[in-house]
Amino acid sequence: MGNKIVVVGSSNTDMIVKLPRLPKPGETIGDGAFSTAAGGKGANQAVAAARAGADVGLVARVGGDSFGEQAITGFVGDGIDVEHVTRDPAAPSGVALIFVDENGENSIAVAPGANAGLTPKDVEAAEELIAAADVVVMQLETPLETVERAAALAREHGARVILNPAPAQPLSDEVLGNVSILTPNESEAELLTGIQVEDDAGAEKAARALVARGVDTVILTLGPRGAFVFESESGELVPGFEVDAVDTTAAGDVFNGSLAVGLAEGMPLAGAVGFANAAAALSVTRLGAQPSAPARAMIDTFLGESQ
Repeated sequence: MGNKIVVVGSSNTDMIVKLPRLPKPGETIGDGAFSTAAGGKGANQAVAAARAGADVGLVARVGGDSFGEQAITGFVGDGIDVEHVTRDPAAPSGVALIFVDENGENSIAVAPGANAGLTPKDVEAAEELIAAADVVVMQLETPLETVERAAALAREHGARVILNPAPAQPLSDEVLGNVSILTPNESEAELLTGIQVEDDAGAEKAARALVARGVDTVILTLGPRGAFVFESESGELVPGFEVDAVDTTAAGDVFNGSLAVGLAEGMPLAGAVGFANAAAALSVTRLGAQPSAPARAMIDTFLGESQ
């Protein structure tokens, strides 16, 4: 196996306010601490994969503004191939406004900006990059038709397709049929299946429903508990790790990016999920989306100390 990963998706600048608690509707809390960080689910996953040791290419759009320039500079700094990151002079870069409470829980509002302009043509322009990939990773912060084209193209070229169905929205059987691995959390799985995921039985029922719609494998992320992995008519819980959470903002993105690395390197599925669980656990101990993605040495050390 190789370690070539392509991420098709979003890039945002995160504006973060750390608060004692999340404000209620109509409420102002005045003692927050402000910071900015590079974010966007696609960019987060690309950075996580690159830091975990992969050769990563990103297909995305940013605005012709300073946020876009900063994003590309950051990608280059992490060794990511930015040939197919397009600067759109007619749109602002995507922005996310994030509140984080003292327990690390968050509330997020996103203005997609240039992300909304990522088209199937952008994906087709990157066909050579996708054809060389071992794993292609996508999320749902760009137009669904673009995700559909990327999944179909990746499948056509024999790449493994990971779809993180976030932010949650309904998906057609046609899209799911091109997905090798679907990685919903509990609420996303419920939206896709109508089945509540409150325990392992609910997780298996939801996973079976998604496999019945054409997905090869379902990995249902369960936060600190770990991930429920379902394939070939059977499921198992791959345990997570207990850490002191500071900010959970990009934990799912780090999980997906690191999962892609494990799979591209030929790890068995449960091993790749354990590797991704470790990376995600490390990420929640630090503030910010991309700043929290751990380097490979940190992940390996953490796994070694946790055994």
